[in-house]
Amino acid sequence: MVLPQLGAWVLDELPRLNQAILHNDLAPPALNEALREVILPDLPLPDRLSVAQAQQLVVNLGFVGASVARHYQERTPGGKETPERAFDALEAGTQQIPFQRYFAALADHTGTGHDHRDSYASLVRWNVGTVEVRMGERTVAVLPGVFDDGRTRTYTGTSGEEHFFALVKKGEAVERAINDLLEPLATPETRWDSPEALSRVRTATVLLGALRQLFLEFAALPPEHSMPPEQFMDVFRQFAVHWTPGDIPPSGALDIEGLKRDFLLGIAIPDYATHVRRLFPGLLTEEREALERLMAQPTLPQRVAAALDIDLDWLSGAEVADLRRLVARHPVLVDWYDVLTAHARAAGSHLMLSKKFLFKPQRQRDAAGIGDKAVVSNRTGTTGMTETYLERLTRARRDHVLAALHPALDAEVGEGAPRHAVRSDLMGIEPVEVLLVS
Repeated sequence: MVLPQLGAWVLDELPRLNQAILHNDLAPPALNEALREVILPDLPLPDRLSVAQAQQLVVNLGFVGASVARHYQERTPGGKETPERAFDALEAGTQQIPFQRYFAALADHTGTGHDHRDSYASLVRWNVGTVEVRMGERTVAVLPGVFDDGRTRTYTGTSGEEHFFALVKKGEAVERAINDLLEPLATPETRWDSPEALSRVRTATVLLGALRQLFLEFAALPPEHSMPPEQFMDVFRQFAVHWTPGDIPPSGALDIEGLKRDFLLGIAIPDYATHVRRLFPGLLTEEREALERLMAQPTLPQRVAAALDIDLDWLSGAEVADLRRLVARHPVLVDWYDVLTAHARAAGSHLMLSKKFLFKPQRQRDAAGIGDKAVVSNRTGTTGMTETYLERLTRARRDHVLAALHPALDAEVGEGAPRHAVRSDLMGIEPVEVLLVS
């Protein structure tokens, strides 16, 4: 019965304790005392658990570890330099295994290559219930969780955290649907003008539009239905602390489907692969392997250009008339222009969210002399990405390899009309629904 009891404790008691500590109604040792007395002593050895139980326990203890680490670093002078000391007095099971060693064994027992700390996978994908992406009556992607209780674990029990976790998982589910459409095209046998290939690209374009709309709608919601920026900055993000120096805290930058799409469609940043490999400790084994495969392959636009004998470098200097003749010869280029542009627009909406909830409010605080948070900086992402670097990534997606076709396509659509939106109407592709079903 210890695992259900722990699950209930993390759902209800841990948020209460965190709230009390954050409001100075309790001292941080109260959390550690509760863990030592109620939770940790009865934990089973990891090898006695099923894989599913180990995954659930990784999620639950991930929230526990983040809470302990945050309170220690926030209240202990020099705590950020020695984050592992937060766990000194915490031992698990009758064998009294040190907490971090127990968590590492538990993570290894999942067989997923999970990091020896909380991660994007455990906080979002495993934690939140099943998300389905539907187009009409078709289900085009399913992203399950590891619980069947219909609950989302949070740090402080607020609806804002639940809304944010759900948004991120819904976004990843849509991205999975997109990648499931595009990845099979990465073969020498693909006929780029075939009905199947065109359908995949056009449907991916519509899904990218839905991804963008998902972010825009969240940004437009009133605070009580999303998350106030101050809660995001001062409460939620402050749990994304280091457990050991130099480890990789959870971050939306670790969304594997977004990373894969960049390598499928291409991104003109020379050091991008180096940046992504730096994130590898925070990813699962199959995610690292998938990225390595994609990094070693030509991008899909490069494959299209090679098959059509198009010199991509020539496009940027070509006359509009030449570009129009090229598109007339190879209409498939219009569809690839659309999907690359939709990819850039979706990235732009993600950047907008980052600015709204993080970078813009922090600039206002800096201007007012309020400064930054002491534990997790609000001047950069939790993996160290700055606003400038995120803007650079967004520009690189916008300046894609077919961007030079833009003047040749304007006349077909009309001034200011987003091409992918117009064409999706003409194609009659079903509307997209993204649903949290359990």
